Amino acid sequence: MSPDAPSDDAAAKKDAAQNNADDGNVSDKAGDGNGVEEVREDAATRDGDSNDEGETSEGPKPEEDEDEDETAQGRGETENGGVDDDGDNDGGAAGADYEGRDDGASPPAKKPTSGLVIGLVIAVGVAAFFAGAYSISMYQDQPDQLTQEDLDDALAKLELKMMQQQMAALQEQQQQQQPPPIRISADDDPTIGDADAPITIIEFSDFQCPFCARFHAQTLPSIQEEYIDKGLVKLVYRDFPLQHIHPNAAVTALAAECADDQGGFKGIHDILFEKQGEWSDADPQEIIELLSGYASDTGIDVAEFDECVAMGTHIEDIRGDLEDGRAYGITGTPGFFIGNDDVGYVSVEGAQPYEVFKRVIDSQLER
Repeated sequence: MSPDAPSDDAAAKKDAAQNNADDGNVSDKAGDGNGVEEVREDAATRDGDSNDEGETSEGPKPEEDEDEDETAQGRGETENGGVDDDGDNDGGAAGADYEGRDDGASPPAKKPTSGLVIGLVIAVGVAAFFAGAYSISMYQDQPDQLTQEDLDDALAKLELKMMQQQMAALQEQQQQQQPPPIRISADDDPTIGDADAPITIIEFSDFQCPFCARFHAQTLPSIQEEYIDKGLVKLVYRDFPLQHIHPNAAVTALAAECADDQGGFKGIHDILFEKQGEWSDADPQEIIELLSGYASDTGIDVAEFDECVAMGTHIEDIRGDLEDGRAYGITGTPGFFIGNDDVGYVSVEGAQPYEVFKRVIDSQLER
């Protein structure tokens, strides 16, 4: 063997080592992105084997461009910095966290105590947050807690109760202050119907009043049929002549009183309203003649009638009716009071339709 043989063997070993190193680097770069971690594992394995054997295996570095050498050197420093005296790679995990950084900076030193404290603080904060939310939810879900709606309901009930008490007190006060029933005198004036009828209609009227004629033509016939003829109501006619606008009102009132002396009031009463247009504009002499003829139509004694009218026998009675009507508040005709002395009287003003009178009459009959 030539003297150069040993150096050839050494050169062969160096070539083999170089090939192995190249193969490892190529394998790492062909990986799926985890190549750096795989290189670390191979290096750690080799370092561990070398430490066990007390040898350091160093081979020539592969020829790479200058930038890759610097990056590899930075990573090698990170990996080597994690190896302690006993050969353990304590810094491997920290180095792995800094993969992909272009500045080649080393990871910060591990502070396990601070990390534990921070983790505990975060855990406690999260637990406190959910505990608080749960306690608030429990409070809101309590069925026995007073809500705004409950408060509004309670206030509404209280106001209703107070209002009811006030109304009851007012009604009691009104009952105590209620005036006694109104009593209207029928006097001794002419009456149509049963004198013992329970309800009385007291009418203050004027024979020359057109509204009075309307009542007697449109409303009185129904009252007559439904109440007067059945003995439930009687009509008392009281004079309220409006002489300042009806010049023949007083004399016709006198004629009706004179006819009533002979029991002929209903007959002359109907004639005067039915023929109102005939005598309303008559002069004094003409009206006397017309009234004498109406008396004859009723079948009463005309001579007695004519004398009663000529003497003005019932003038004071007519004046008394007029004064009573004013005292009861009558200001126009017709005016009515419906009732009796026990239940009092209800006032009806004007020539109201039959339904109005019916409602009042029925109400008074039920009392």
